[in-house]
Amino acid sequence: MEDINEFENIDISSFIEPTEADKKVDSARVEIFTKRQKDLINQVFPIIQSHDKEHYEIFLNRIADMENIASSIARFPSLLEKHELAGGTRTRTILIESLIKHQDDGDRILRLPAKAILGKSLLVAKTHTLSDFAKVTKHLGDEYSTISKQFDTETNLSMFSLLAEDVYLNLISDNTQPIEFRREWALSLLLLWEHWNDQASENVAPVLQSVWLARRKLAPAFGTMMGTSELLLISMQMDDEWISFIKQKMGDPGVTQAMEEFLFGISTEQIQTLRNILKTKGIPAIGRDEVSKFLGEHVKADAGLDYRDFYSMYTVRRDNARSRARMKLEGPRKTLEDYFVQFVTAENKEKQNNDTFAKS
Repeated sequence: MEDINEFENIDISSFIEPTEADKKVDSARVEIFTKRQKDLINQVFPIIQSHDKEHYEIFLNRIADMENIASSIARFPSLLEKHELAGGTRTRTILIESLIKHQDDGDRILRLPAKAILGKSLLVAKTHTLSDFAKVTKHLGDEYSTISKQFDTETNLSMFSLLAEDVYLNLISDNTQPIEFRREWALSLLLLWEHWNDQASENVAPVLQSVWLARRKLAPAFGTMMGTSELLLISMQMDDEWISFIKQKMGDPGVTQAMEEFLFGISTEQIQTLRNILKTKGIPAIGRDEVSKFLGEHVKADAGLDYRDFYSMYTVRRDNARSRARMKLEGPRKTLEDYFVQFVTAENKEKQNNDTFAKS
């Protein structure tokens, strides 16, 4: 039988170190895990090894497989540097302007760099792996619950990087936004594709995650469905940036409707239909579990805390918003996430301008 000690004291960095064949691309190496994530994995590897040999070996193989993908990605030209490619010269500026220029309807996958597509696949694999670490450590016992929750947090941060790509693409496509904002979002998108560890998503993610967690704790009454009391309860638990967003933007009908979709888990069109039904029937309010019955169709108005639920419900809202924009229909044409990132960008730009003015 194989000696269990064979796998002891394996550091996650051993999977990141380049082989001789990889040294030529070492400068462009794709780091799969952040330092914080590697520290967590190093902490639990010996514990999993001693408690669950089968999962330990699965994790070792999974990380090795992801490292192979990362090595392949590193061989693609950087999106931030100048390169002479088969299609001509490519620079960061050219890529940014191309992202702004090409606003075709439909899926834009064939207009995106191959490196971005491969990197996205690696991010999905990484997100699932971090989630698996959270599940395995949770089953090891109550003494490891803190570590499990830390893995949950890292899983959600990875998911938000995936969500950030969509948000940037949506905002870049908005011709009503200042061109300097759109270029800034395009650069952020290139940085995201290059590293898939997005600083902007790390700044915004905790706020959106807190909103999601607060939303889950609420039991909104589907009556007037304006979400006023629910919104106040959520805002009381949030930071200054979110409160500022609420104060400044909730007068915008698009933001209000996007917030309602986020809070209630159904589309603006379904919200309006339900309002009319309840008004006609003289019913003041119903619970989440009754929404499907009154609408006459199955809707997932509720969702758990799973990162896949968050992303799935986000994509439904995203696709609905895109359809309204394309077909020029009433209702929100952005998601709550779009509006919030847009607000944060504008706030940061104003702070930069004020700092520059103060120094001059």
